[in-house]
Amino acid sequence: MLQTIEQEPASEATASVIWMHGLGATAHDFESVPPHLGLAPELAVRFVFPQAPSIPVTINAGMVMPAWYDIQQLDTTGRDGDEAGIRRSEAQVRALVDREIERGVPAESIVLAGFSQGGAIALQAALRDPRRLAGVMVLSGYLLLADHLDEEASPANRDLPIFQAHGTHDPMVQLSWARRSREHLEQLGWRPESHEYRMAHQVCLEELEEIGRWLNRVLA
Repeated sequence: MLQTIEQEPASEATASVIWMHGLGATAHDFESVPPHLGLAPELAVRFVFPQAPSIPVTINAGMVMPAWYDIQQLDTTGRDGDEAGIRRSEAQVRALVDREIERGVPAESIVLAGFSQGGAIALQAALRDPRRLAGVMVLSGYLLLADHLDEEASPANRDLPIFQAHGTHDPMVQLSWARRSREHLEQLGWRPESHEYRMAHQVCLEELEEIGRWLNRVLA
């Protein structure tokens, strides 16, 4: 089980957001965000921030850092990437979903979320989870293993709500990658709610406000 930082609601949790950090970051990266989302208090959301394992990352000269999978080259499809690492992280995220269900939160009240590489893993795991989830949130991320998605997608999540946000000036994960990911999802029948903001590889206040509105809808 991945190590996590957790924030409990004032009353017993009835919903959960499992939020993955980006490459080289930590589980602390987004722990300050929940108070800024404007969530309805009656939702009683538990926030779970997992810590990725530290592994060598090829594009960073083999340096060991927190990563959900190795990035061997900047290939947005994941076809030539670390498929074994992607599958491992998918299974670890699914284990976190299992734990939330064991703690009394129904699958349909669980959102997977992530930033950058963490967003890619959130999308990878959510669309393949056999249980109906509440939604998936992809911030400055992209679609992995796109060629396998149609055959691997779970029937339960074929119309899963997807929140996608990206910076128009992102120098690390290009906007074109996000747009290509959205087009691929649309071709397979999903209808991502897509937002673009005048920012780099980051999040902004306007984005957080929109995330809050989306979470209020999908968790209501």
